[in-house]
Amino acid sequence: MPKKPTIQELIDHFDLEPMEAENLRFRRTYAHQSIGPDSRPIATAIIAMLTDEPESMSDMHRLTADEMWHFYFGDPVELLLLYPDGTDELVILGHDVLAGQKPQQLVPGGVWMGARIRSGGHYAVFGNTVSPGFVQEDFEGTSAEALIEQWPQQASLIRALTRY
Repeated sequence: MPKKPTIQELIDHFDLEPMEAENLRFRRTYAHQSIGPDSRPIATAIIAMLTDEPESMSDMHRLTADEMWHFYFGDPVELLLLYPDGTDELVILGHDVLAGQKPQQLVPGGVWMGARIRSGGHYAVFGNTVSPGFVQEDFEGTSAEALIEQWPQQASLIRALTRY
């Protein structure tokens, strides 16, 4: 049985860099060469990693485009989704599908999202595919308090997933 790689070994292997807008490591792995009518890639993809470091998270944000999350390996990830109609959903990404974990999750454009490794976990490696392709202008962050006004039932998790 192969040994479980360390966080640093994975950072080195995948050549992961810090993400400016979120507190995680990532690398863009794909950008479709064809450019759509608004001069953006038709699709983009990244590989990323969350760790058990206290500040490691995908901060609450939303995109204008749809984003598919893909769980690859490691420990389960909590993905909080806040929908425009005021509802919310906590999705657990992981391999234990018989216990309700999901290997993939679509986050429609306009939905607020944030993620962290599940309590007790060490790291998780996942990917995101965005279509139409991600451009920085699509990224919108916000404060915890602005989100809590509409989703007070998730106040604790929103605060945990928002640095600002």
